[in-house]
Amino acid sequence: MKETGKLQTAKRMRDIQPFHVMALLARARELEAQGRSIIHMEIGEPDFVTPDPILEAGKQAFNDGHTHYTPALGLPQLREAIAYYYEQHYQLTIASQRIVITPGASGALLLVLGVLINPGEQVLMADPGYPCNRNFVRFMDGDAVGIPVDASTDYQLSKELIEQHWTDKTRAVILASPSNPTGTLVDKKSLQEINEFIQQKNACLIVDEIYHGLIYEDKPESALALSNNKSNNKPNNIFVINSFSKYFNMTGWRLGWLVAPPAIIDDLDKLAQNIFLAAPTPAQYAALAAFKEETITILDQRCQEFKQRRDFLLPALRDIGFNISSTPQGAFYLYAECSQFTNDSYQFAIKLLEEKGVAITPGIDFGKNKANTHVRFAYTTSMVNLREGVERLKSFVS
Repeated sequence: MKETGKLQTAKRMRDIQPFHVMALLARARELEAQGRSIIHMEIGEPDFVTPDPILEAGKQAFNDGHTHYTPALGLPQLREAIAYYYEQHYQLTIASQRIVITPGASGALLLVLGVLINPGEQVLMADPGYPCNRNFVRFMDGDAVGIPVDASTDYQLSKELIEQHWTDKTRAVILASPSNPTGTLVDKKSLQEINEFIQQKNACLIVDEIYHGLIYEDKPESALALSNNKSNNKPNNIFVINSFSKYFNMTGWRLGWLVAPPAIIDDLDKLAQNIFLAAPTPAQYAALAAFKEETITILDQRCQEFKQRRDFLLPALRDIGFNISSTPQGAFYLYAECSQFTNDSYQFAIKLLEEKGVAITPGIDFGKNKANTHVRFAYTTSMVNLREGVERLKSFVS
Protein backbone atom coordinates (compact mmCIF):
# COMPACT_ATOMS: atom_id res chain seq x y z
CA MET A 1 0.00 0.00 0.00
CA LYS A 2 1.08 3.57 -0.66
CA GLU A 3 1.05 5.84 2.39
CA THR A 4 -0.34 9.37 2.12
CA GLY A 5 -0.08 10.79 5.61
CA LYS A 6 -2.02 8.21 7.62
CA LEU A 7 -4.07 7.10 4.62
CA GLN A 8 -2.89 4.16 2.54
CA THR A 9 -3.87 4.05 -1.12
CA ALA A 10 -3.94 1.08 -3.49
CA LYS A 11 -0.69 -0.20 -4.98
CA ARG A 12 -1.92 0.55 -8.49
CA MET A 13 -1.63 4.25 -7.78
CA ARG A 14 2.16 3.95 -7.84
CA ASP A 15 1.95 2.99 -11.50
CA ILE A 16 -0.79 5.33 -12.71
CA GLN A 17 0.93 8.50 -13.84
CA PRO A 18 -0.56 12.00 -14.04
CA PHE A 19 -0.65 14.02 -17.23
CA HIS A 20 2.54 16.06 -17.02
CA VAL A 21 1.03 18.48 -19.50
CA MET A 22 -1.61 19.44 -16.95
CA ALA A 23 1.08 20.96 -14.73
CA LEU A 24 2.30 22.90 -17.75
CA LEU A 25 -1.23 24.03 -18.53
CA ALA A 26 -1.75 25.19 -14.95
CA ARG A 27 1.45 27.19 -15.10
CA ALA A 28 0.43 28.63 -18.47
CA ARG A 29 -2.85 29.81 -16.94
CA GLU A 30 -0.95 31.43 -14.07
CA LEU A 31 1.26 33.30 -16.53
CA GLU A 32 -1.78 34.43 -18.50
CA ALA A 33 -3.37 35.71 -15.30
CA GLN A 34 -0.22 37.77 -14.81
CA GLY A 35 -0.72 39.34 -18.23
CA ARG A 36 1.68 37.16 -20.23
CA SER A 37 0.82 36.17 -23.81
CA ILE A 38 0.74 32.38 -24.10
CA ILE A 39 0.57 30.36 -27.32
CA HIS A 40 -1.23 27.11 -26.48
CA MET A 41 -0.01 24.08 -28.42
CA GLU A 42 -0.21 21.64 -25.53
CA ILE A 43 -3.80 20.39 -25.15
CA GLY A 44 -5.49 18.09 -27.64
CA GLU A 45 -8.75 19.99 -27.76
CA PRO A 46 -10.18 21.72 -30.84
CA ASP A 47 -10.24 25.50 -30.44
CA PHE A 48 -13.55 25.65 -32.31
CA VAL A 49 -16.76 25.91 -30.31
CA THR A 50 -19.45 23.28 -30.73
CA PRO A 51 -21.37 23.94 -33.99
CA ASP A 52 -24.60 25.88 -33.65
CA PRO A 53 -26.96 23.06 -34.71
CA ILE A 54 -25.64 20.93 -31.84
CA LEU A 55 -25.84 23.81 -29.39
CA GLU A 56 -29.44 24.52 -30.38
CA ALA A 57 -30.36 20.85 -30.01
CA GLY A 58 -28.79 20.86 -26.55
CA LYS A 59 -30.81 23.91 -25.52
CA GLN A 60 -33.96 22.30 -26.86
CA ALA A 61 -33.22 19.16 -24.84
CA PHE A 62 -33.26 21.22 -21.64
CA ASN A 63 -36.39 23.08 -22.73
CA ASP A 64 -38.12 19.76 -23.40
CA GLY A 65 -37.15 18.40 -20.00
CA HIS A 66 -34.74 15.73 -21.24
CA THR A 67 -32.84 15.60 -17.96
CA HIS A 68 -33.59 12.06 -16.79
CA TYR A 69 -31.56 8.88 -17.23
CA THR A 70 -31.46 7.12 -20.57
CA PRO A 71 -30.90 3.35 -20.84
CA ALA A 72 -27.33 2.41 -19.90
CA LEU A 73 -26.52 1.52 -23.50
CA GLY A 74 -27.64 4.96 -24.61
CA LEU A 75 -30.51 6.84 -26.21
CA PRO A 76 -32.00 4.50 -28.84
CA GLN A 77 -32.40 7.34 -31.37
CA LEU A 78 -28.71 8.21 -31.04
CA ARG A 79 -27.59 4.60 -31.45
CA GLU A 80 -29.68 4.46 -34.63
CA ALA A 81 -28.24 7.77 -35.86
CA ILE A 82 -24.69 6.45 -35.41
CA ALA A 83 -25.58 3.27 -37.29
CA TYR A 84 -26.92 5.42 -40.13
CA TYR A 85 -23.71 7.49 -40.04
CA TYR A 86 -21.66 4.33 -40.65
CA GLU A 87 -23.95 3.44 -43.54
CA GLN A 88 -23.68 6.88 -45.14
CA HIS A 89 -19.96 7.56 -44.58
CA TYR A 90 -18.45 4.08 -44.61
CA GLN A 91 -21.03 2.04 -46.54
CA LEU A 92 -21.21 -0.33 -43.58
CA THR A 93 -24.34 -1.94 -42.21
CA ILE A 94 -23.92 -1.88 -38.43
CA ALA A 95 -26.82 -2.94 -36.23
CA SER A 96 -27.67 -0.18 -33.75
CA GLN A 97 -27.85 -2.88 -31.05
CA ARG A 98 -24.05 -3.18 -31.31
CA ILE A 99 -23.55 0.50 -30.43
CA VAL A 100 -23.04 1.64 -26.84
CA ILE A 101 -23.13 5.34 -25.89
CA THR A 102 -20.54 6.24 -23.24
CA PRO A 103 -19.30 9.24 -21.22
CA GLY A 104 -16.52 10.10 -23.65
CA ALA A 105 -14.25 7.66 -25.46
CA SER A 106 -12.57 7.02 -22.10
CA GLY A 107 -15.83 5.56 -20.84
CA ALA A 108 -15.89 3.23 -23.84
CA LEU A 109 -12.34 1.99 -23.25
CA LEU A 110 -13.06 1.50 -19.56
CA LEU A 111 -16.04 -0.69 -20.44
CA VAL A 112 -14.12 -2.79 -22.96
CA LEU A 113 -11.18 -3.42 -20.65
CA GLY A 114 -13.48 -4.10 -17.70
CA VAL A 115 -15.33 -6.76 -19.66
CA LEU A 116 -12.27 -8.37 -21.26
CA ILE A 117 -9.22 -8.15 -18.99
CA ASN A 118 -8.41 -10.38 -16.02
CA PRO A 119 -5.64 -9.52 -13.53
CA GLY A 120 -2.25 -10.28 -15.05
CA GLU A 121 -3.43 -10.44 -18.65
CA GLN A 122 -1.54 -8.38 -21.20
CA VAL A 123 -2.72 -5.68 -23.57
CA LEU A 124 -0.29 -4.70 -26.32
CA MET A 125 -0.09 -1.08 -27.51
CA ALA A 126 2.25 1.29 -29.32
CA ASP A 127 4.82 3.38 -27.45
CA PRO A 128 4.48 6.36 -27.90
CA GLY A 129 0.73 6.29 -27.38
CA TYR A 130 -2.16 7.86 -25.49
CA PRO A 131 -1.34 7.55 -21.75
CA CYS A 132 -4.85 6.64 -20.56
CA ASN A 133 -4.64 3.36 -22.48
CA ARG A 134 -1.86 1.96 -20.32
CA ASN A 135 -3.28 3.52 -17.14
CA PHE A 136 -6.70 1.97 -17.73
CA VAL A 137 -5.12 -1.46 -18.23
CA ARG A 138 -3.25 -1.01 -14.95
CA PHE A 139 -6.52 0.05 -13.30
CA MET A 140 -7.90 -3.37 -14.26
CA ASP A 141 -4.76 -5.00 -12.77
CA GLY A 142 -3.72 -5.97 -16.26
CA ASP A 143 -0.28 -5.59 -17.81
CA ALA A 144 0.07 -2.82 -20.39
CA VAL A 145 2.88 -3.77 -22.77
CA GLY A 146 4.20 -0.76 -24.65
CA ILE A 147 5.88 -1.78 -27.91
CA PRO A 148 8.46 0.75 -29.16
CA VAL A 149 7.53 2.07 -32.60
CA ASP A 150 9.24 4.52 -34.92
CA ALA A 151 9.03 6.04 -38.38
CA SER A 152 9.73 2.69 -40.06
CA THR A 153 6.12 1.68 -39.30
CA ASP A 154 4.73 5.23 -39.19
CA TYR A 155 4.73 4.94 -35.40
CA GLN A 156 2.11 2.19 -35.61
CA LEU A 157 2.13 -1.47 -34.60
CA SER A 158 2.68 -4.08 -37.27
CA LYS A 159 1.88 -7.78 -37.35
CA GLU A 160 5.59 -8.53 -36.94
CA LEU A 161 5.93 -6.35 -33.85
CA ILE A 162 2.81 -7.89 -32.31
CA GLU A 163 4.09 -11.41 -32.99
CA GLN A 164 7.43 -10.59 -31.36
CA HIS A 165 5.74 -9.44 -28.15
CA TRP A 166 2.91 -11.98 -28.01
CA THR A 167 2.76 -14.30 -25.00
CA ASP A 168 0.26 -16.78 -23.63
CA LYS A 169 -0.98 -13.94 -21.38
CA THR A 170 -1.83 -11.59 -24.23
CA ARG A 171 -5.55 -10.87 -24.35
CA ALA A 172 -5.91 -7.81 -26.58
CA VAL A 173 -4.18 -5.26 -28.81
CA ILE A 174 -5.00 -1.56 -28.89
CA LEU A 175 -4.49 0.42 -32.10
CA ALA A 176 -5.16 4.13 -32.63
CA SER A 177 -5.74 5.38 -36.16
CA PRO A 178 -5.10 8.30 -36.42
CA SER A 179 -2.95 8.16 -33.32
CA ASN A 180 -2.17 10.49 -30.49
CA PRO A 181 0.59 11.82 -30.39
CA THR A 182 1.74 11.17 -33.98
CA GLY A 183 -1.36 11.64 -36.14
CA THR A 184 -0.43 8.65 -38.28
CA LEU A 185 -2.72 5.92 -39.64
CA VAL A 186 -2.63 2.15 -39.68
CA ASP A 187 -2.75 1.34 -43.39
CA LYS A 188 -5.36 -1.09 -44.70
CA LYS A 189 -2.93 -3.93 -45.40
CA SER A 190 -1.36 -3.75 -41.93
CA LEU A 191 -4.77 -3.59 -40.28
CA GLN A 192 -5.90 -6.70 -42.13
CA GLU A 193 -2.72 -8.60 -41.23
CA ILE A 194 -2.94 -7.59 -37.58
CA ASN A 195 -6.60 -8.54 -37.36
CA GLU A 196 -6.07 -11.95 -38.97
CA PHE A 197 -3.27 -12.75 -36.54
CA ILE A 198 -5.30 -11.64 -33.51
CA GLN A 199 -8.40 -13.57 -34.57
CA GLN A 200 -6.27 -16.71 -35.03
CA LYS A 201 -5.17 -16.26 -31.43
CA ASN A 202 -8.81 -15.85 -30.34
CA ALA A 203 -7.87 -12.52 -28.80
CA CYS A 204 -9.41 -9.06 -29.23
CA LEU A 205 -8.57 -6.03 -31.33
CA ILE A 206 -9.51 -2.63 -29.89
CA VAL A 207 -9.30 0.25 -32.37
CA ASP A 208 -9.42 3.89 -31.32
CA GLU A 209 -10.96 5.90 -34.19
CA ILE A 210 -11.74 9.10 -32.29
CA TYR A 211 -9.85 11.23 -34.85
CA HIS A 212 -11.34 9.44 -37.85
CA GLY A 213 -13.25 12.49 -39.05
CA LEU A 214 -10.00 14.48 -39.02
CA ILE A 215 -8.16 12.77 -41.86
CA TYR A 216 -6.83 15.08 -44.53
CA GLU A 217 -6.34 13.08 -47.68
CA ASP A 218 -7.97 9.80 -48.70
CA LYS A 219 -10.54 8.65 -46.16
CA PRO A 220 -9.68 5.18 -44.80
CA GLU A 221 -12.08 2.39 -43.98
CA SER A 222 -13.21 1.90 -40.43
CA ALA A 223 -11.82 -1.20 -38.77
CA LEU A 224 -15.45 -2.27 -38.58
CA ALA A 225 -15.16 -3.23 -42.25
CA LEU A 226 -13.08 -6.18 -41.03
CA SER A 227 -15.68 -7.20 -38.47
CA ASN A 228 -18.66 -6.94 -40.75
CA ASN A 229 -19.41 -9.64 -43.30
CA LYS A 230 -21.99 -7.98 -45.53
CA SER A 231 -23.67 -11.28 -46.33
CA ASN A 232 -24.45 -12.27 -42.75
CA ASN A 233 -23.42 -9.28 -40.60
CA LYS A 234 -21.31 -11.64 -38.48
CA PRO A 235 -18.68 -9.72 -36.47
CA ASN A 236 -15.52 -11.08 -34.89
CA ASN A 237 -13.54 -9.88 -31.89
CA ILE A 238 -13.16 -6.23 -32.93
CA PHE A 239 -14.12 -3.30 -30.73
CA VAL A 240 -14.15 0.21 -32.25
CA ILE A 241 -14.15 3.30 -30.06
CA ASN A 242 -15.17 6.73 -31.30
CA SER A 243 -16.08 10.08 -29.77
CA PHE A 244 -18.01 13.28 -30.26
CA SER A 245 -15.08 15.24 -28.82
CA LYS A 246 -12.57 15.78 -31.61
CA TYR A 247 -14.18 15.88 -35.07
CA PHE A 248 -17.58 16.94 -33.68
CA ASN A 249 -16.05 19.62 -31.39
CA MET A 250 -17.95 18.43 -28.30
CA THR A 251 -15.14 17.87 -25.78
CA GLY A 252 -16.95 19.25 -22.73
CA TRP A 253 -20.16 17.36 -23.48
CA ARG A 254 -18.40 14.11 -22.52
CA LEU A 255 -19.88 11.76 -25.07
CA GLY A 256 -18.44 8.84 -26.99
CA TRP A 257 -19.47 5.49 -28.38
CA LEU A 258 -18.38 1.91 -28.75
CA VAL A 259 -19.20 -0.64 -31.44
CA ALA A 260 -18.85 -4.18 -30.08
CA PRO A 261 -19.66 -7.78 -31.06
CA PRO A 262 -23.28 -8.71 -30.23
CA ALA A 263 -22.24 -11.49 -27.85
CA ILE A 264 -20.63 -9.00 -25.48
CA ILE A 265 -23.39 -6.36 -25.37
CA ASP A 266 -25.18 -7.76 -22.32
CA ASP A 267 -21.97 -7.68 -20.30
CA LEU A 268 -21.24 -4.13 -21.46
CA ASP A 269 -24.76 -3.14 -20.44
CA LYS A 270 -24.33 -4.69 -17.00
CA LEU A 271 -20.98 -2.98 -16.42
CA ALA A 272 -22.22 0.39 -17.68
CA GLN A 273 -25.15 0.22 -15.25
CA ASN A 274 -22.70 -0.21 -12.40
CA ILE A 275 -19.97 2.23 -13.43
CA PHE A 276 -21.78 5.27 -14.79
CA LEU A 277 -25.42 4.22 -15.29
CA ALA A 278 -25.71 6.28 -18.50
CA ALA A 279 -24.01 8.99 -20.53
CA PRO A 280 -25.25 12.59 -19.99
CA THR A 281 -28.81 12.82 -21.31
CA PRO A 282 -28.81 16.42 -22.67
CA ALA A 283 -25.52 15.68 -24.47
CA GLN A 284 -27.07 12.64 -26.15
CA TYR A 285 -30.01 14.66 -27.45
CA ALA A 286 -27.65 17.40 -28.62
CA ALA A 287 -25.54 14.83 -30.46
CA LEU A 288 -28.52 13.87 -32.61
CA ALA A 289 -27.84 17.13 -34.47
CA ALA A 290 -24.18 16.20 -35.03
CA PHE A 291 -25.11 14.15 -38.09
CA LYS A 292 -27.19 16.82 -39.81
CA GLU A 293 -25.93 17.85 -43.23
CA GLU A 294 -25.46 21.45 -42.10
CA THR A 295 -23.36 20.28 -39.14
CA ILE A 296 -21.17 17.99 -41.25
CA THR A 297 -20.56 20.89 -43.65
CA ILE A 298 -19.29 23.03 -40.77
CA LEU A 299 -17.12 20.22 -39.42
CA ASP A 300 -15.57 19.40 -42.78
CA GLN A 301 -14.67 23.07 -43.26
CA ARG A 302 -12.97 23.02 -39.88
CA CYS A 303 -11.14 19.84 -40.85
CA GLN A 304 -9.69 21.70 -43.83
CA GLU A 305 -8.57 24.47 -41.48
CA PHE A 306 -6.70 21.90 -39.43
CA LYS A 307 -5.04 20.66 -42.63
CA GLN A 308 -3.93 24.21 -43.48
CA ARG A 309 -2.43 24.51 -40.02
CA ARG A 310 -0.59 21.22 -40.41
CA ASP A 311 0.72 22.24 -43.81
CA PHE A 312 2.12 25.43 -42.27
CA LEU A 313 3.48 24.09 -38.99
CA LEU A 314 5.11 20.89 -40.27
CA PRO A 315 7.66 22.54 -42.60
CA ALA A 316 8.11 25.43 -40.17
CA LEU A 317 9.17 23.11 -37.34
CA ARG A 318 11.44 21.16 -39.67
CA ASP A 319 13.09 24.41 -40.76
CA ILE A 320 13.74 25.29 -37.11
CA GLY A 321 15.51 21.96 -36.65
CA PHE A 322 12.93 19.59 -35.21
CA ASN A 323 13.02 16.14 -36.77
CA ILE A 324 9.53 14.96 -37.75
CA SER A 325 10.00 11.68 -39.59
CA SER A 326 6.39 10.87 -40.45
CA THR A 327 3.86 13.27 -41.92
CA PRO A 328 0.65 12.95 -39.91
CA GLN A 329 -2.35 12.02 -42.04
CA GLY A 330 -4.89 13.08 -39.43
CA ALA A 331 -5.71 14.34 -35.92
CA PHE A 332 -4.05 17.66 -35.03
CA TYR A 333 -0.63 16.72 -33.67
CA LEU A 334 3.02 16.81 -34.69
CA TYR A 335 5.38 14.52 -32.77
CA ALA A 336 8.84 15.99 -33.05
CA GLU A 337 12.27 14.78 -32.08
CA CYS A 338 14.10 17.49 -30.13
CA SER A 339 17.39 15.69 -29.34
CA GLN A 340 19.34 18.39 -31.15
CA PHE A 341 18.10 20.85 -28.52
CA THR A 342 17.70 18.78 -25.34
CA ASN A 343 17.70 15.34 -23.74
CA ASP A 344 15.01 16.35 -21.24
CA SER A 345 11.73 17.07 -23.01
CA TYR A 346 9.95 18.09 -19.79
CA GLN A 347 12.52 20.71 -18.82
CA PHE A 348 12.62 21.87 -22.43
CA ALA A 349 8.84 22.41 -22.36
CA ILE A 350 8.98 24.22 -19.01
CA LYS A 351 11.78 26.51 -20.13
CA LEU A 352 10.03 27.26 -23.43
CA LEU A 353 6.87 28.21 -21.53
CA GLU A 354 8.62 30.36 -18.96
CA GLU A 355 10.94 32.17 -21.37
CA LYS A 356 8.86 32.47 -24.54
CA GLY A 357 5.27 31.78 -23.53
CA VAL A 358 4.82 28.74 -25.80
CA ALA A 359 3.13 25.70 -24.25
CA ILE A 360 3.82 22.24 -25.71
CA THR A 361 3.61 18.66 -24.39
CA PRO A 362 6.71 16.68 -23.34
CA GLY A 363 7.16 13.19 -24.74
CA ILE A 364 7.17 11.64 -21.27
CA ASP A 365 3.38 11.84 -21.31
CA PHE A 366 3.23 9.24 -24.10
CA GLY A 367 5.42 6.40 -22.86
CA LYS A 368 9.07 5.46 -22.41
CA ASN A 369 10.26 5.08 -25.99
CA LYS A 370 12.72 7.99 -26.52
CA ALA A 371 10.28 10.11 -24.53
CA ASN A 372 12.95 12.50 -23.24
CA THR A 373 13.90 13.53 -26.76
CA HIS A 374 10.42 14.12 -28.19
CA VAL A 375 7.72 16.75 -27.79
CA ARG A 376 4.19 17.06 -29.17
CA PHE A 377 2.79 20.15 -30.84
CA ALA A 378 -1.00 20.47 -31.08
CA TYR A 379 -2.13 22.81 -33.84
CA THR A 380 -5.40 23.52 -32.06
CA THR A 381 -5.01 27.27 -32.26
CA SER A 382 -5.33 29.91 -34.97
CA MET A 383 -2.87 30.47 -37.81
CA VAL A 384 -2.04 33.85 -36.26
CA ASN A 385 -1.03 32.13 -33.03
CA LEU A 386 0.86 29.39 -34.86
CA ARG A 387 2.92 31.94 -36.76
CA GLU A 388 3.70 33.80 -33.55
CA GLY A 389 4.55 30.52 -31.83
CA VAL A 390 6.99 29.61 -34.61
CA GLU A 391 8.77 32.95 -34.29
CA ARG A 392 9.09 32.47 -30.54
CA LEU A 393 10.43 28.95 -31.07
CA LYS A 394 13.04 30.23 -33.50
CA SER A 395 14.19 32.76 -30.93
CA PHE A 396 14.22 30.14 -28.16
CA VAL A 397 16.32 27.48 -29.89
CA SER A 398 18.75 29.97 -31.42
